[in-house]
Amino acid sequence: MINESVEQYLKELVPLRCKYIEAMEQYAKEHEVPIMDLVGMESLLQLLKLHQPKRILEIGTAIGYSAIRMAEALPDAKILTIERDQERYNEAIKNIGHLQMTERIDARFGDALELVQTLESEPLFDVLFIDAAKGQYKRFFELYGQFVKSGGVIYSDNVLFRGLVAEEGIENKRLRKLAQKIDGYNQWLMELEGFDTRILPVGDGLAISLKQ
Repeated sequence: MINESVEQYLKELVPLRCKYIEAMEQYAKEHEVPIMDLVGMESLLQLLKLHQPKRILEIGTAIGYSAIRMAEALPDAKILTIERDQERYNEAIKNIGHLQMTERIDARFGDALELVQTLESEPLFDVLFIDAAKGQYKRFFELYGQFVKSGGVIYSDNVLFRGLVAEEGIENKRLRKLAQKIDGYNQWLMELEGFDTRILPVGDGLAISLKQ
């Protein structure tokens, strides 16, 4: 992970977003909605531009920020995104509609752990982006990795968990357990047969798993 001064420097270099996107970022900050870190978001978008996926599956819509940013960066892509929190889902629907992206972003309400069968009739995806409940990452990967085509990519956000995955003696019990769970996920990813994974120290940590 990068230090605060370098992170701020990189944020200042990021091209300006449209006023509505910046308003979404401010809304997320004020309402404590966990959207992707700006440097991490821009890094992900650049990787996606290199890959040029046509179909993206996202676990964890929140207020629609990442889905909208991906749709903006990839004009030919369609995104299916899942969110279980009713208030955040409603906000996402509002944002997607305001930016006239309803035909390209299919937002579905429900718990991703319970909606797997609804995707069985869907064509395979080029990309899976996991950015939801951190303690369920392994389960999300196992359930939805099957819907990613060979040669596709699975991105997992927040895998460095504010650097806590590398810390010992974390006093807060809840944070310690979650850091241990994410560390276990990272270890599992690196050894998972059929996938080639690397972790980039951008944003809060981004794991990139290539499906063989």
